[in-house]
Amino acid sequence: MKAHLLLASAAALLIGIGVMSQPAMANKANDTLVYASDSEPENVSPYHNNLREGVIIARHVFDNLIYRDPKTGKYEPQLATKWTWVDPQTLDLTIRKGVTFHNGDPLTADDVVFTLNYAVSPDAKVVTKQNVDWIKSAEKVGDDQVRIHLVGPFPAAIEYLAGPVPIYPEKYFKKVGLDGFAKAPIGSGPYKVTAVTPGKGVTMEKYANYWKDSPLGQPSIGKLVFRVIPDAETRMAELMTGGVDWIWRVPVDQATQLKSAPNISVLSAETMRVGFLQFDSLGRSQGSVPLKDPRVRQAIAYAIDRKAMIDNLVGGGSRIMNSACFIDQFGCTDKGVPTYSYDPAKAKKLLADAGFPNGFTTEMVAYREREYAEAVIGYLAAVGIKVNLNYLKYAAMRTLIREGKAPIAFQTWGSFSVADASAFTGVYFKGSADDMTHDKEVEKTLTEADTAVDTDKRLSLYQQALKTIAEKSYLFPLFSYPANYAYTSDLVFTAQPDELPRFYAAHWK
Repeated sequence: MKAHLLLASAAALLIGIGVMSQPAMANKANDTLVYASDSEPENVSPYHNNLREGVIIARHVFDNLIYRDPKTGKYEPQLATKWTWVDPQTLDLTIRKGVTFHNGDPLTADDVVFTLNYAVSPDAKVVTKQNVDWIKSAEKVGDDQVRIHLVGPFPAAIEYLAGPVPIYPEKYFKKVGLDGFAKAPIGSGPYKVTAVTPGKGVTMEKYANYWKDSPLGQPSIGKLVFRVIPDAETRMAELMTGGVDWIWRVPVDQATQLKSAPNISVLSAETMRVGFLQFDSLGRSQGSVPLKDPRVRQAIAYAIDRKAMIDNLVGGGSRIMNSACFIDQFGCTDKGVPTYSYDPAKAKKLLADAGFPNGFTTEMVAYREREYAEAVIGYLAAVGIKVNLNYLKYAAMRTLIREGKAPIAFQTWGSFSVADASAFTGVYFKGSADDMTHDKEVEKTLTEADTAVDTDKRLSLYQQALKTIAEKSYLFPLFSYPANYAYTSDLVFTAQPDELPRFYAAHWK
């Protein structure tokens, strides 16, 4: 909490400086929107990154086969002009003609077939396999016709084709390989990448030949510049002085004070992102043996005051989450799912019952919102659990988790903005490298849920799996994340719950 108070003091000082000096408006004059965030995607190839910053770049540089309107939730044609289910495991699509990649090459059915088959090949080493592992193969069955063969029935296929499954240019990708593609990616989206500078950011400019009938519309702003600025105070100072035009993840106290700053707009909105604790219930890592006992994991859940964290740290419309998913996703429910209210006395009793009356010492890895992680550590210390924080970059944290070297992980997951519970549960409970539980019963139930064609059966199976996950406290959901955006008042920007800032839809006043 002390770190949080110091941050607030620093914010007040920066705002004072901002009030005395008018921010520069050069970026509007140059038709260049500079936006900043604290994390850098490990790869701008969408299939080789699962950090939100990379997802945002991908949505501006690449097109999808299908588009989901964020306002209505309806699916609309994008690169595919129409699609038809031949049977529950076969999907036919007609590919749009007249679309070109940023290098001028036409986008064809061959590019679609290549992308889908590449994504499911072992050589691709896709970071989040769950996004594509429902695909068995793809084939060209006509000049502009593509047939997707599914591993099994997967009703959410359309949702995934509208999200984390963008289309690559076959000839260019084969020519430059993954390393070359990461340095100079080419897509067919509204913006094209002009520079990728590791450690600093990515520069994009409006693609002049972007196809006119895209449901994304034609971009208005000429250039986008993504800057990596790890320090929150530095990001805010840059906004105040005109060095950047848009920032997010602004702490709630800073957001409140920024509302009184001149030439700055502030917007707060809940997102699909969920913060949670993941436990090494298999006891693979040093310091994780106590975590093998479900009573210990339950004790940790009872020890944390999530409402106080929301009221004092998170704010912005955040809600407590009780299930291992975002509550508004299809299939996500907390009906019949055990909940854990703040009860430190019960936490201590459970620890004693498990053989740890004096607590124990362990480690927690985290990669963002350090103040949240430190608050959790404070709550655990109050019931006798001493936790050492290992705060590091996301890719490094993910490596420790996958290698079985993380007793507790403070994580967040935005489900790639996929509005289906499978995008959450499938990552953490279906046997992937991110699964720290490997409960075969849960895995089997989720597999049945993902492939059930009958909607009621699918919902019932998800409820069953979520109940087991909560009962055994394999993963403890904390809360949904709000996004506090702050940006120059010269910018017209609208936020969506899927945590995807659509700069292609933004414009200058």
